[in-house]
Amino acid sequence: MALKIAVDAALVRWLTGASIGLWAYLSPVLAHREAMFEGGSDEVIGLWMVVWALPFAWVGLSMSLRRALDAGLPGMVSLAFFLPGLNYLLMALLSVLPSRSPGSDERGHDPPASPVSTDRLKTAMLGTGIGLGIGVAMTLVSTVVLGEYGSSLFVLTPVMMGAAGSFVHNRRRPRTLASSLLVGWLSVLMVGGVLLLIAVEGVICLAMALPLAVIMAGFGAVVGRALALRGGGTARQVALAVAALPLLGFMEPSARGVPLLMAKSEIIIDAPPDAVWPNVVGFTELPEPGRWFFELGVAYPQRARIEGAGVGAVRSCEFSTGPFVEPITVWEAPHRLGFDVASQPPPMTELSPYRHVHPPHLDGYLRSRRGEFKLVALPGGRTRLEGRTWYELEVFPVAYWGVFSQALIGAIHDRVLAHIKTLTETPGAP
Repeated sequence: MALKIAVDAALVRWLTGASIGLWAYLSPVLAHREAMFEGGSDEVIGLWMVVWALPFAWVGLSMSLRRALDAGLPGMVSLAFFLPGLNYLLMALLSVLPSRSPGSDERGHDPPASPVSTDRLKTAMLGTGIGLGIGVAMTLVSTVVLGEYGSSLFVLTPVMMGAAGSFVHNRRRPRTLASSLLVGWLSVLMVGGVLLLIAVEGVICLAMALPLAVIMAGFGAVVGRALALRGGGTARQVALAVAALPLLGFMEPSARGVPLLMAKSEIIIDAPPDAVWPNVVGFTELPEPGRWFFELGVAYPQRARIEGAGVGAVRSCEFSTGPFVEPITVWEAPHRLGFDVASQPPPMTELSPYRHVHPPHLDGYLRSRRGEFKLVALPGGRTRLEGRTWYELEVFPVAYWGVFSQALIGAIHDRVLAHIKTLTETPGAP
């Protein structure tokens, strides 16, 4: 824990100059943890924290499982390691419970391998089907009933899918680790296919969720296999753990906040601020986007116009999915233009085999709050044009999903700033 905290704090300090407190790590309230990302403008930080956290998550989960089995507890309690608050209670409990009396096989080592069973395919299909059922059911409950896109859906659900499926696959006879992992990963892929076919989700968001789901399902598959081989769980205990998932999804919003994030981009223009300013306030039609993710359906800016001048004027930035309505709050010509976001269109048009798919997360889960353009005069009659967007992301964990939001908003910034640069530097441009 000390190593992870020290490296995270050093990286954030190096990249942003900001300090993050110890309480943000130790607090069981997710709002304090997510606050570490407030004001962040670099997706590198979020990506690093995700990758850096994975080995520590595995150490904590595997140690909790080994200690629970050693203490004679059901192995499924080790999954509480992923629950804020309860994880501290779990670790404290496991630290003081005595070891149980070892049995004839010690219960601490895998039993001798059995001959390959003829029902291997059957148990693999059954385990995959159970994982599929868990994933589809929890997705529908979380998104349609609870309206939640949280860590219980994107972290704990794939862990439980992998654990339950692998447990069933290994329950009667020991299977290989590779086949157990395959059961967990196949269930993840099948859940994505089913959600696509029943028009609950589109290709883009499923593709973004896939890396995290595959990793967590792999964790779960290893745990489920260990539970089955070491006698650390029963089918009833696994069923109770699965049944608790919707309850955890219901409780999660009360333990977290929604951080305000910031995305920033800049470009150098060979013209003074006076010449750049008119193209910041409003600009003509942009060329068609060349980046592949815009062509797949991610919203992109097309043009901007303004009604009035000064504070109180209303700027309209039209995207491929509709207009952003932006009342002007700061008018410091030719150096700074600030605005709030009064209304905004969906962030994307989902790619799907159906003509129209509109998942709930397209409405209000990514909310732009305000933005600004800042023009800084440079030597030689040049201008550094900076664009900033402050936004809220109500999809968790923010450390993971913030990587995508920062990258996509940054691409939108780059498209607008490059167009302003072209208009300003091209003689006779409208």
